[in-house]
Amino acid sequence: MTDPSDPWARQGQQPPQQPQPYQPQPGQAGPQYVGPPPQGPPQGPPPGADPSEPAEPGSRFGRLVRDPMSIALVFVIVLALAAAGLVGGEIYARQRGATLVEGTLKCVLQDDVTVSFGAFPPFLWQHVTKDYQHVSITSAGNQIRDMKGMKVQIDIDGARPSSDPSSQGTLEAIDVTATWSTDGMKQTIQNAIPLLGGLVSGVTTNAADGTVDIEGPLGSIVTKPQIVDDKLSLQVQKLTGLGFTLPREAVQPALDAVSSQLTTNSPLALKVDDVQVTDTGVVTKLSARNASIPGGNEGQPCITGF
Repeated sequence: MTDPSDPWARQGQQPPQQPQPYQPQPGQAGPQYVGPPPQGPPQGPPPGADPSEPAEPGSRFGRLVRDPMSIALVFVIVLALAAAGLVGGEIYARQRGATLVEGTLKCVLQDDVTVSFGAFPPFLWQHVTKDYQHVSITSAGNQIRDMKGMKVQIDIDGARPSSDPSSQGTLEAIDVTATWSTDGMKQTIQNAIPLLGGLVSGVTTNAADGTVDIEGPLGSIVTKPQIVDDKLSLQVQKLTGLGFTLPREAVQPALDAVSSQLTTNSPLALKVDDVQVTDTGVVTKLSARNASIPGGNEGQPCITGF
């Protein structure tokens, strides 16, 4: 007799079967492992992504192109390097040009000189265009050839080289200021005038009347610097010796030979424009316009190859 309280005692109902572990039959192999389930197709770029961008998100070039600050920095560096190169070339060119001009002027003037070029336009540009705008030359003041104690300041504008074998170029304008000290005049006269030169004991100037007194133990010479035939000349005003007035023709040729050295044998056609007597010497101003620089075959070996 069944228990009515037993749920499985009802007719037609069987208790559930418990799953049994798989037991392979003799001679049969167990189930084989066939690997993981197949994967789907690779996923594309996320929505909104630009397929033209580099595949490597860490690309340096890509970051550089996308960074305006980096582009500006590279541009500044390139400009700085270019400017440094130009400055270095400008300095070298100026030094080289000054060395060449100094060598030539030392030979012509027979004194040490310093040379400088105008700040604008840049010297490299002047060299490329073959048009040197401004050259400034200052001598040491020891002498100008045989004229002792003379110092010159030379300003040249518009120096242009030439391919003509008879002329090395032209100077649009050249202005010269020559300062001749009284001590230098004494040394020059002593060396240049025979006999009388050895008797010269001193030279003094009188700016008020524009005269130069050449003094000696046996007499004196009063001269007045003047312009004669576009040259500097020490014109004798009064000559005394042993208490007597002597004819000026006795020493005028010798003084002319001394003073004319300023323009004689000059490689340029310089003309005296003005002469002033100061308390310390004589200041002479000379100039030339559109002056031709002679070739070395014209008796000017100092400027050969200038």
